[in-house]
Amino acid sequence: MLMKSNRSFILKLEFIGIVFIVILGSILHFTFELFGNNPLVGAFSAVNESVWEHLKLAFWPALFYAIIEYCYLRKIAGSFFFSKAVGIYLMPLAIVLLFYLYRAFLEENLGLDILIFVIAVVAGQFASFKLLTWKEVPNIYSKFSVIALTFLAVIFIIFTFYPPQLPMFQDPISGRYGISE
Repeated sequence: MLMKSNRSFILKLEFIGIVFIVILGSILHFTFELFGNNPLVGAFSAVNESVWEHLKLAFWPALFYAIIEYCYLRKIAGSFFFSKAVGIYLMPLAIVLLFYLYRAFLEENLGLDILIFVIAVVAGQFASFKLLTWKEVPNIYSKFSVIALTFLAVIFIIFTFYPPQLPMFQDPISGRYGISE
């Protein structure tokens, strides 16, 4: 178990992470178009209005923030990579589940979409905090977590350019998939 001062420090970093992820994720919603539909920018930004593309708005900022956090937490937090992987995977999972749950009963609503994004980020950061302040897990979990995060990063990039022809990947406005057809 961590000292109380370390728990407070980790909690502060996770809260800052919520603000950072929400702000950067919101900016990434517009960067692809802002940078003239640049494919490199598109790999890290939403390139259309599909559910899949909006998952990148939580993933990339959370991953970037985790890299920053690692500099501060690597010596005091147990199971850093495992904790961050769980939190980062929870964000897109929560977005998908909550989005499709509300869409089963209600029409699409921008305010609810934004609220779901924020709830998912808070849930991911809270889960990360709980695991960071818990106890060490076997080293194999950390190695698997780095592989899992790398896998998700690669999938986000690949599916930007070569998305499966499934509803989750389809832009509801244009009917297109991925960066272009």
